[in-house]
Amino acid sequence: MHLVDITMFHAPASGGVRTYLQAKHRLLARHPDLRTSLLVPGAERGSLGGVHTLPAPRLPLGQGYRFPLRRVPWREALIDMAPDLIEAGDPYVTAWAAVEAGQRLGVPTVGFFHSDLPRLMGDRFGGGVRRRLERYVGELYGHFDSVLAPCTAMAEHLADWGVSKLRVQPLGVDLETFHPRHRDPELRRRLGLGDQQHLLVFAGRHSPEKHVDVLLATMGRLGADYHLLLMGPGMPARVPANVSVVPRYCPPGEVATALASADAMLHAGTRETFGLVAQEAMASGLPVVAARAGALKEYVPLGAGILCRPRDPDDMARATRELFLNDPQAMGRHARRHVERHFDWERVIDDLLGHYRQLCHGNQDQATSRNG
Repeated sequence: MHLVDITMFHAPASGGVRTYLQAKHRLLARHPDLRTSLLVPGAERGSLGGVHTLPAPRLPLGQGYRFPLRRVPWREALIDMAPDLIEAGDPYVTAWAAVEAGQRLGVPTVGFFHSDLPRLMGDRFGGGVRRRLERYVGELYGHFDSVLAPCTAMAEHLADWGVSKLRVQPLGVDLETFHPRHRDPELRRRLGLGDQQHLLVFAGRHSPEKHVDVLLATMGRLGADYHLLLMGPGMPARVPANVSVVPRYCPPGEVATALASADAMLHAGTRETFGLVAQEAMASGLPVVAARAGALKEYVPLGAGILCRPRDPDDMARATRELFLNDPQAMGRHARRHVERHFDWERVIDDLLGHYRQLCHGNQDQATSRNG
């Protein structure tokens, strides 16, 4: 069986989608009856080790992302690759190319809805744009033989927009890379922290839906007993005195060390469809203080963190203080066990492979289901 993934969400500094694809292709390579390929944008046409690229222009200020403009070259490339199943990982040109190639080849197509496009754009441009994009998403994903959503809330939104053949498909976590044993006591010293100060951390892109401004306002309310380490491209330079910034893409090993060395994660994001960095923090033995919104309210369980009102620095500061009045280390241990039980990549990909095999044998899953 030949499985092909196609997406524009694949850049050197990209996040959850690239992590998912790398984990999936690595684990599926263990199966002798499977072959996996990846078709993504690049500077030029190329092929190396199962990764195929077609030229596409860079997005301005797009952190390395490229945006395909014409679906025909992508459709024809997919047809030439002769897959038995195609999965599209974005809702743009490559998704339409996947649908058309699947129809021409007579093979099943899967659409993975990683990012809540209508609400992200609606937040920036208003309700009219949101409603038009909901209709667009409903039309596009209605063509797929199976639609994957990373959390139940996102699957419910897709159903409201008219999408059927839905399956809740959580992502996973690399439990070896993200592990409490990677704690580095020297990190606190490098940040100039005393033994009694609480080290908080957030890693990710500085995009509007992450609400980094809420994190900074929260730190202003918490004061000198708390210190926040912000990691990621585009992070602001002007921050409160109790905030340190690493304003660049940080590789997984660096993030893993920071997570294992901190006392808790702060996450103010309101449009998360899985919240991968929160799961990585929990795998690293950290409790999470997060906004009660999106996937975070679903995937930060009781006992592994505290949820607070979205976009409310006062309530986030209250939740942070409350966490440290309890036993954050015990909460971190519970968080690690929860991720081990539900989000180990091997379990996630084995379940997904079973779904692929059903699709290829004509047994399409018509009902919304949940794994994990």
